[in-house]
Amino acid sequence: MQAFPIRPAAVNQSLPVVVIGAGPYGLAVASHLRERHVPLRVFGDPMASWSTRMPVGMFLKSTPDASNIASPRRGHTLADFCRSRGIRPYVGHRPIAIDDFIEYGKWFQSRLVPDLEQSQVVRLDRSESGFDVALDSGEELNARAVVVASGFAQFAHVPEELASIAPDGPSASGLLSHSGQLHDLSAFAGRHVAVIGGGQSALETAALMHEAGAHVRVFVRREHVSFGEQPANLDRQGRGTPLKPESSLGPGWSHFALAQIPGFVRYLPLRQRLWLVANILGPSGAWWLRERVEGCFPVQVGERVVEASTGVGHVLLKIADPAGVREVSVDHVVAATGYRVSLERLTFLPSALRASLATRAGSPHLNASFESSVPGLYLAGLAAAATFGPLMRFVAGSQFAARRITRALTG
Repeated sequence: MQAFPIRPAAVNQSLPVVVIGAGPYGLAVASHLRERHVPLRVFGDPMASWSTRMPVGMFLKSTPDASNIASPRRGHTLADFCRSRGIRPYVGHRPIAIDDFIEYGKWFQSRLVPDLEQSQVVRLDRSESGFDVALDSGEELNARAVVVASGFAQFAHVPEELASIAPDGPSASGLLSHSGQLHDLSAFAGRHVAVIGGGQSALETAALMHEAGAHVRVFVRREHVSFGEQPANLDRQGRGTPLKPESSLGPGWSHFALAQIPGFVRYLPLRQRLWLVANILGPSGAWWLRERVEGCFPVQVGERVVEASTGVGHVLLKIADPAGVREVSVDHVVAATGYRVSLERLTFLPSALRASLATRAGSPHLNASFESSVPGLYLAGLAAAATFGPLMRFVAGSQFAARRITRALTG
């Protein structure tokens, strides 16, 4: 394993730490640093990816206990927010409406990160004092350390066989979109839409489109579609049983271990870590989604797209199944094909800085404190999943990340 450079002793501790991003991970890290009186500047729009890119009417798949943004003090859970607004608190296994979760994030920000600046970082580079940070406002500043918690949206993955129909990239207004960039699905009413994928994102997007009046078909490579089991008691999550303990990642000892001790995951071989990220809580639909999918629109399993081309206002898909290959014409294609970390997508990092970052399978190689091979540069959230495991794909991982990063920066 590559050794990490030692942080220079001459770093000016009076310079601020910069946090890039104002989603759950950025807010969690910023609130913890602020609590320790670390000079700090935080940039981003609060909960922007959730409020502008997630579909209206969506529900979170995670349980209420697993949906709390990590706070350094009591009184800032999702339940606390609900009580403050006179909303019935989410408990047990009740699905969380995305609008409530977005408002919870903004409420958290207003209370614990009130000095958030809604500017965007357009360039970040190393300097003698640490880092030079340039904002879209024209301001330039120096920072002793930077935490990149810019979310998942920039890592949207589209398979090659679909990417050819959108050479400028997927968009909600074009022929091809990614499920992570659809907000108002009413625009698809009356249109024929193919959704590619078999996980929660694909199934919920298809259900919402169907309910908005679209003619939807889902194509799934696997031979079956999975849904979670409906809990016996919706209002109580509990601790599970000795054979199947509950955790923020779900029931079972494997989930429990990955949720409780993510710090040990980084000692596993890379191949095993990548397998865990890809397969633990892999493609499946939430228990509450089944009745909105089965019997409502076609979900065709064991079928994959092998080629896509465009016509006048439509897309022609070649679909392969055990019987052969056939063509399907639709007005729009949704790639509900997940996210893959690629540092090339972090466009505010100049190419020389990206090239100097040690990576493993495209993801940044991080130490136990989420610090990259560039001293003082930390990455949290999905970018850390290849190091710390699948917990980093979920809001519940914000506590581990915030505590580790804060400890490193306040040493």
